[in-house]
Amino acid sequence: MILILFGPPGAGKGTQGSRIVEACGVPKISTGEIFRDLAAAKTELGLTAKSYWSTGKLVPDEIVVGLVKERIAKADCAKGFILDGFPRTVSQAETFDIMLSQSGNKLDGVIDFEANVDELVRRLSGRRTCDNCGATFHIITLPPKVDGLCDYCGSELIQRNDDNPESIRTRLKEYSSKTEPVINYYVSNGLLHRVDADRLPDVVFNEVLELLKTVNCGASKEALVG
Repeated sequence: MILILFGPPGAGKGTQGSRIVEACGVPKISTGEIFRDLAAAKTELGLTAKSYWSTGKLVPDEIVVGLVKERIAKADCAKGFILDGFPRTVSQAETFDIMLSQSGNKLDGVIDFEANVDELVRRLSGRRTCDNCGATFHIITLPPKVDGLCDYCGSELIQRNDDNPESIRTRLKEYSSKTEPVINYYVSNGLLHRVDADRLPDVVFNEVLELLKTVNCGASKEALVG
């Protein structure tokens, strides 16, 4: 199974992606993870990419695609994989299609987790992070046992500067403008499945489960639910 996940910050894409990974037994790969792993391994592509992002420059499409190609060639991707954060441009999407075709594979589907902007602001603005150990909480859905203090180390919880409503709305607008062309590309290819992510995680995953039945997941319904 080869799957791509899209979704704005706060839509629950990470939660749903983890459940898909557990159900289908394939890795979820983000471009950020690819960059870090290959740079740490000091591969030629990894070091080249690092020379761009470490100076605040955008990594060129051909290098991003090369990094993805190198990552998905690893043994753990033999039965498939889920991509998160790639492709980010239509050019990357087109090149990825060619890459898959050349290796005898194909993209099974693209899931776009959609959520109302006000709901996303509510979710993200309620997030609190431990400044010491990095643990994350939410004042409504995952509150700490003691208000304002981390459950794990007792340190003070803070709200990140970019988790205030104004910054969140700006980030969401940027995400939408950058992602829309790629979303439209997959709409035109008949591969995009839109999922309403405003609902509870279990409800959302039930719909994802139905979508997974249409692709080559290989997991039983019992495994998916479990």
